[in-house]
Amino acid sequence: PGQVVDTYLHRQEGRGVNGVAVVLEGGSQELAHDIAVHIAFAKPQYVGREDVPADLVEEERETLLNITKAEGKPEAAWPKIVEGRLNGWYKERVLLDQPFVRDDKQTVAQLADSGGATVVR
Repeated sequence: PGQVVDTYLHRQEGRGVNGVAVVLEGGSQELAHDIAVHIAFAKPQYVGREDVPADLVEEERETLLNITKAEGKPEAAWPKIVEGRLNGWYKERVLLDQPFVRDDKQTVAQLADSGGATVVR
């Protein structure tokens, strides 16, 4: 009760190549379908940042710090630079952080929130 489920099957050359199922708490069927289409296109690996394994985040943070150091950036700026780059890394992998494919001025989280929904799964 209160949940909306929708699916999307991306077809190519007459066969399904990418299937998506979305579960929202609240929202509408249309919103769930729009998010399912987004997922088929953007292929996020995780729903929210909390779903990304901590060891993977730390590994990426270390890599980004090493890149920042190698670029000769001032040491005082390292934390902000690394956080900014890590946010970009999240946008590639985390559904709720991704710019929505039909309106990149809002994230999927903002879209869901404006539709009165929370992405459950």
